[in-house]
Amino acid sequence: MTAAYGQQRALVRRFKAEEYLAVRLLLPTRLHPAVIAAAAFMHETDRRIDTGTSDARRKALEEWGTAALKALDGAPATCATLSALGDAAMRHPQLKQRVEAFLQGARHEVDYAGFGTEDELQSYVDGYSLPAFMLLACLLEQENRAEAAAFESRCRDLIEAMQRVDFLDDLAEDAAQGHVGLPGEELRRHGLSVEGLRAPTEAVRAGLEQLVREQAELAHERLTASRPLVNLVPRHTRPFITAMVQVQELRLRAVRRKGGSLADGGARPALPALLRVLARQYRAARRTR
Repeated sequence: MTAAYGQQRALVRRFKAEEYLAVRLLLPTRLHPAVIAAAAFMHETDRRIDTGTSDARRKALEEWGTAALKALDGAPATCATLSALGDAAMRHPQLKQRVEAFLQGARHEVDYAGFGTEDELQSYVDGYSLPAFMLLACLLEQENRAEAAAFESRCRDLIEAMQRVDFLDDLAEDAAQGHVGLPGEELRRHGLSVEGLRAPTEAVRAGLEQLVREQAELAHERLTASRPLVNLVPRHTRPFITAMVQVQELRLRAVRRKGGSLADGGARPALPALLRVLARQYRAARRTR
């Protein structure tokens, strides 16, 4: 099992270096294996269902989901990712239910081809983004079940904010693939289209500027609503949650600054600002231990 966890650490360090560093610095050591196993499982699921025809992606999800559920029930795993996941679920029983919900919700990702309306975006967040986030969040949750509903509601606020920021940041990359994460009705209201975003003119950038402001404000509202989450997790995980929220604030400022130029590529927060967040929360984490 040590080898399986080692492979997952290397995987997460490679595709999510900043998040991996935050886990290692800000969370108690005893949580590292399970958090890494959950993150690696999400990544591997996305990898398997992200390419090919819709039918091929559905088949890949069905086969992968069957193997994952068997591993959770104690059957020999088919790969190191599922070995680590099965061991993590044995140590943290709440993870099994979250894996099942995530696999069920992954059908939204398989069928994803952009959104026609805001309602469709909300359904995607409820059906896929939130179950994915809860794979990690359930490992940080208070044992006090009286606060479970509030905890999940605030997690829902945070993941919607994160998802909206992602959709803005990935706008150019997504447009090149033929769909974006902004509702089609909102694009049309601003005289925009996916085709126009693929070859942006100054007129496109000007129209996008206002749309980015509106979408960023929606993300800001949900990020603000999520802040009580910090007080709904155990004290030793608060620096990690605080850092997560503060990093999203930095990302949101970056996409706001870039505005209509997001049609040309994404925006990244300044590295010194990210390092300051990490350093502050590392000091706070050390004080809790």
